[in-house]
Parts: sequence; C-alpha cells; structure tokens
Amino acid sequence: MKTSWYKEPWAWFVFILPATAVVAGIATYFIANHNPDPLVVGDYYKKGKAINLEVSKVKLAQKLGMRFALKLVNNELVIKPTGIDKVFPVLNLNFYHPTLAERDFYLALTADGNGYFRHTFDEPVKGKWRLTITPFENHWKIQNTITLPQSEFIDIIPNVREAN
Repeated sequence: MKTSWYKEPWAWFVFILPATAVVAGIATYFIANHNPDPLVVGDYYKKGKAINLEVSKVKLAQKLGMRFALKLVNNELVIKPTGIDKVFPVLNLNFYHPTLAERDFYLALTADGNGYFRHTFDEPVKGKWRLTITPFENHWKIQNTITLPQSEFIDIIPNVREAN
C-alpha cells in the first residue's frame, strides 16, 4: 500500500533543507542592507591623502616636543602640558570609541590658572579610546590609544604609528 508523500519523514527532510537556506539568505540580505558598516570608507584615495597630511602633523608635534600628561579620576579629566613651556589658548580633544561611532565626543578645553586643562563629565567615561589632541590652529596633532579611567598621569606623546 502506498502512503502519501507528505506522510513520509524523508520527504519533509529533503524540502526543509533548501527552505532553510532560502530563509537564511533573505535574513542575511535584510541584515546587510539595514545595518551597514559605518567604518567602511567610500573614497579611499582621498582618505589616504588625508592620512599623509595627518602623519606630517604628528611629525611636526614630535619636532616641536609636544607632550602631555592625562589623568581621569572621579569623572574629572586633567591634562597638563609636559613638553614645552608654551601657553595654549584652546586644546581640541577628540575621543573616538574603537567600535561604536555614536559614543565619540569632542571637547574644546581652555587652560586654568596652572596651565592645566580640565573637564568634569556628568557620567563615567570608561574603556578603550583613541584620543586626538590638536591646538586651536590645528597645525600639529597627537594621537594615542588610551584606557580610561586613569588614576595616575599617563604620557600622551606624538607617535607616527598611532596616526595611521
């Protein structure tokens, strides 16, 4: 006696495998198109030229002897110049999160009476960050990868390898 095809378990097994592949393909398509990778650069040539310009800014910072020390304790950020005896009207600080672009932030700090640059955060800042320090004129640049918070001062020095 013959049984109907839909009563055979092997028939369902054969149909479910391709159906699963189709559903997974559709899901992958929607994930790829609705959550694009923000780290991909569209115009890589212009980006490469900009990297060369950034490297020259880091080399200028090295030549000028620019150095800073950074500390973050109890949500208070303190940055003090340690390289040259020069007064900076404004320091631009960019904090870049390694994976989440929406967590990036920017600070423009002026010096206090001691020549230190200070900022108090409303919420704790923790984890690994790529820090960029530039002057108001933006002619030199220091970029380092740091981990926050820091209870002791850490050196922030120009490093060409960090600029890439």
